[in-house]
Amino acid sequence: MKTWFITGASRGFGARITQLALERGDNVVATARNPKSITESLGEMPNLLAVALDVTDEPQAREAAAAAIERFGGVDVLLNNAGFGLIGAVEEATSAEVERLYRTNVFGLLTVTRAVLQHMRAKRSGRILNISSIGGYRAGAGFGIYCSTKFAVEGLSEALHAELAPLGIHVTVIEPGYFRTDFLDASSLSASATRISDYDGTAGAVREHAAAMNHNQPGDPEKFARQLVAFADVPEPPVRMPFGGDTVAAIAAKHMSDDEIIRRWREVSVSTDF
Repeated sequence: MKTWFITGASRGFGARITQLALERGDNVVATARNPKSITESLGEMPNLLAVALDVTDEPQAREAAAAAIERFGGVDVLLNNAGFGLIGAVEEATSAEVERLYRTNVFGLLTVTRAVLQHMRAKRSGRILNISSIGGYRAGAGFGIYCSTKFAVEGLSEALHAELAPLGIHVTVIEPGYFRTDFLDASSLSASATRISDYDGTAGAVREHAAAMNHNQPGDPEKFARQLVAFADVPEPPVRMPFGGDTVAAIAAKHMSDDEIIRRWREVSVSTDF
């Protein structure tokens, strides 16, 4: 039996993973800005602790971690799931939009991780699963700001993986592709209010494509949730784990593109050595 600490547990992936973990007998500390929505959906259960948490609030994150320790004695799996998206060209995004996205997707993840890590280090065990995206591996027009937050999550996860492995704590960055959730709804994906016509063929076209893809994504969220819960038991998890055929194809395409850059520009690249 494991104890999970899940952010963004009121809907989407977070809600379904919470339910599956509870069904298999695990303890779950399910956090959300409004924890009442969690208990209204799942009911009161002895192995469920619904906690109020705005991931951007550091004192509240520490209180949530302390509540988890008091109730269940520790945290075995931290799932950093809370986050949202922003669509629009990089130039179209306002400073306020960028800062808001980073506060949740990057600084919020860091805040919760720091709050939980001190308890994992004391036990010399645990695992951290950071939800990134295929957008954390390769960026594209229309999602530049969002992808930059997930690139940050990837870099932090790789460093944490190296720092924590000697302490018995495993860190994996999770890279889902497009799954049929509400991510492309307005509730999860903000759109920059500014529209610049010069970007109609790039970021503007992506806005239209995202609207058409909404609820027609190729990934099955139920299969993803079940695989992720099972993944928490893998004894030697990898530093990154892609999910979805579209993610695998995009990673392979980026590898080919980067290999071509190295092949074509190797002589120039290595010419700068002493």
